[in-house]
Amino acid sequence: MPIKQAIAAFAIFAGCVVAGAQQTSEVQLKIESTNRTLTVSAEGRVTVDPDLAILHIGFVTQPSDAKAAYAAGAKTSNDIVNALKQAGIPETSIRSEWQRLDSASGKPHKFTLVQQWTVKTPPERAAEILDVAVGAGATESGQIDWTVQDMRALEDQALDRAAARARAEAEVLAKSMGVHLGALIYVTNQISAPQPYPMAYANNAAPQGGFAAPPVTLAIEPRKVSREASVYAVYAIE
Repeated sequence: MPIKQAIAAFAIFAGCVVAGAQQTSEVQLKIESTNRTLTVSAEGRVTVDPDLAILHIGFVTQPSDAKAAYAAGAKTSNDIVNALKQAGIPETSIRSEWQRLDSASGKPHKFTLVQQWTVKTPPERAAEILDVAVGAGATESGQIDWTVQDMRALEDQALDRAAARARAEAEVLAKSMGVHLGALIYVTNQISAPQPYPMAYANNAAPQGGFAAPPVTLAIEPRKVSREASVYAVYAIE
């Protein structure tokens, strides 16, 4: 193939690739007299109270030799889980995140056992269950994820609100421009990812004097749960 033809073929191929990449994000409209369309974008947000709290509960043992650290960890682990069950938390709501035996920093031949769980509970019991865990030996605990059990329903509500707003804005815009809104030609949507939550820990380790449970529970206020959706729509105009 001659060089000029090869370059031309490559240019055509590259143009197709770029056009394909553009089409995956938003529809590309040509501004011309035959193209009678109206585009809108709108957002919808839904905020509700959480109906589920996910507690992150864990502990770390005091530095000792590997065998002693493991034995102390095993006892603390069982004490915490048993206390949670006695408090009415079902076994299916207690899940191990991770556990490991670590070398103690700056202490040769010394180790600590670290273990972490997630515990699901109703939001109104979050402070109580955290207190139960800390009283049983949890020394690295406190982060709480506030959420809802049916997240899909919440996202559907946000999407429905965004779609309704997009339609309403299209109707207002068409009326303002002196045209009639026609059929929907193209639509795409996006739903926001879960919001990050700040980490908060209650570290109640007492290296020398042992552990003393706090006389009262923490004052914990559940955070609202939100989802946002956006809609981009193209309508014909008449």
